[in-house]
Amino acid sequence: MEQLIEALQIFLKYKNETYPTRCEHDTLYIIGVEKNDVSPEDVKRLDELGFFWSEEEEEDGVFMSFKYGSV
Repeated sequence: MEQLIEALQIFLKYKNETYPTRCEHDTLYIIGVEKNDVSPEDVKRLDELGFFWSEEEEEDGVFMSFKYGSV
């Protein structure tokens, strides 16, 4: 739980969406945070926490995690 909360706090630094997440097909998506807006240090830490940027999902890409999707 601590790692998920840490990741969400990092995302909060960049965007405070009303509906910040979407979960489907065992994947948690973070809505509204663009990779270019996130510092390289935070991108590295997010990767360590189980989140990565995917341009294959969504039209413009999205941060996502298989670690925090459904089991």
